Amino acid sequence: MADAAIATEQLVKRYGEIEAVRGIDLSILPGEIFGFLGPNGAGKSTTISMLCTLLRPTSGRAAVAGFDVARDPDSVRARIGLVFQDPALDEQLTARENLEFHAFLYDVPRAIRAQRIDEVLGMVELADRANSKVMTFSGGMKRRLEIARGILHAPEVLFLDEPTRGLDPQTRSHIWDYLKDLRRREGITIFMTTHYMDEAEFCDRIAIIDMGRIVALGTPDELKAHVGGDVITIATTDNTASAAELASKFGLQPAADNGTLRIEASDGAALIPRLVRDLSARVTAVTLRRPSLDDVFLKLTGRAIREEQAGALDRMRMMGARFGGRRR
Repeated sequence: MADAAIATEQLVKRYGEIEAVRGIDLSILPGEIFGFLGPNGAGKSTTISMLCTLLRPTSGRAAVAGFDVARDPDSVRARIGLVFQDPALDEQLTARENLEFHAFLYDVPRAIRAQRIDEVLGMVELADRANSKVMTFSGGMKRRLEIARGILHAPEVLFLDEPTRGLDPQTRSHIWDYLKDLRRREGITIFMTTHYMDEAEFCDRIAIIDMGRIVALGTPDELKAHVGGDVITIATTDNTASAAELASKFGLQPAADNGTLRIEASDGAALIPRLVRDLSARVTAVTLRRPSLDDVFLKLTGRAIREEQAGALDRMRMMGARFGGRRR
């Protein structure tokens, strides 16, 4: 565990009779960008909260930056940065004032505070807005400032909860440019959750968690290998009857997906003409493509990732204020 930036061994969290996390094993290398995906209630927020010392594990072990989260939480907190999904900036303060307050909380030495603030503002291209109130910032600018705040104290590990949620595609792309440059320049380890599957492709490795257990872990390409061959999506005038026919006539196991039927096939191009010809219901739409991470997620959890976008604030974000206000 000492060689990993983040490591867990049979990590468990129970709430009475409910076992939210059921024996998770992870080993994340220094400098790795690691994605953590799962449906609402799967245990990902509980896991992250334990890694960030916001929750104490029921059993098992976890270490971050070489320190045990239960036995030495202060050392863990000193070495991690957090960027929560929901805004946590004081919009009445300027960008520089927000960072000065954070530097004070994390005991960044006074002699280097100004220099470090200038560095991170330059890194996220906000140096020219250092003295502007945050209320005047766009959503993307606020997100960049939150990332600057998360790395101000030079953490070894940065936790990001849905870092680009609600941002337009162009801004999301820019945020990822900053994150990849951050990893290159500072060697930081990034542990993130996201529901954007195209975004998850930027991760070195991804873990998919469901019902408190990790059901798959690997590179994006390794995970997509879980879905065999091609993916066909069809819509018919009677999807219910078509699903039954696909099982009985073709030996296929279709999955309902947002008003369509999703099928895995070794040779999709050869199968489509048969579907159009032999299904009793008329085929109204059909697409053929290679597997994506969304297909992997659907196959392993039974849910499409887009169904998991909405939900109540998770435990980590609810406890963020308590964590942020605690001096180490």
